[in-house]
Amino acid sequence: MEMDRKPGVRPWETLEQSAVEDHGVFGFQEIVRRSPRTGRAAAYQVLRVPSWTNVVARTPAGEVVLIEQYRHGTDSITLEIPGGALDPGEDPAAAAVRELREETGYTGDPPELLGTVHPNPAIQDNACTTWLIDNARPTSETALDEGEDIAVLTVPLAEVPKLLRDGHITHSLVVAAFHWLELRCHSRGAQSLTPGCGVSPTPEGGGSGSLSRCGKGQG
Repeated sequence: MEMDRKPGVRPWETLEQSAVEDHGVFGFQEIVRRSPRTGRAAAYQVLRVPSWTNVVARTPAGEVVLIEQYRHGTDSITLEIPGGALDPGEDPAAAAVRELREETGYTGDPPELLGTVHPNPAIQDNACTTWLIDNARPTSETALDEGEDIAVLTVPLAEVPKLLRDGHITHSLVVAAFHWLELRCHSRGAQSLTPGCGVSPTPEGGGSGSLSRCGKGQG
C-alpha cells in the first residue's frame, strides 16, 4: 500500500557543514540549512553514529535469548536482546550473527531480516536492523568487550508481552524488535489480536501472549 503524500515538504538546502568531531561512540557535526518554507537559515546538530543491529534469537524450546547489562545513559541495568554496532564495512546480517555469538555464546539458523528503523532521525544518521535467528543454541563461550558486563538468560517467548507491559523491557529498539516479529507473523496469515501470532496478551490479561505460537510452521 502506498502512502498518500500531500505536496509541500521538501528537503532543506545545505549551506555549510563543519568537520565531524570524533567523540568515540559518535561523531558530532554542525550543519547550516535553509528552510524551503521560510527561507530562514539556521545551524543544526547531527550525530554521526555507526549503524546498529539487534537479534531476536529463538531456541528450539520456544524461548527467547535475552541479556541484562548496565547502561550508562540511564544509570540502570536493562533487559534487552543481543545487539550492537556494525564494524566499518560489515554486513548487517553478519554483524547480527557476530553480536549474538559474542554476547551470548549462541548460534543458530541463518538470520532473517525482520525490519529496519532509524533510532532518532531528528539528530542521528544511523539505522538499526532487527534479525530473527531461529534454533539458537549455546555453542561457545561469550567474547565480551572490555566495556561489557552481560548476563545471559532465556525466557519463554510467551512471557515477552508481560515483560513489555510491566516495564521490565523499556529499551525502545527492543520493543520495536518484538513488534517487527509480530508483523512478520501477521504477514504469514495470523492476526495479532487473536491466538496465532504477535505480542498481544491473552484476553484474560495474563502473561502468555500469542508470540510463542509464531514460528516457521506458519510460514
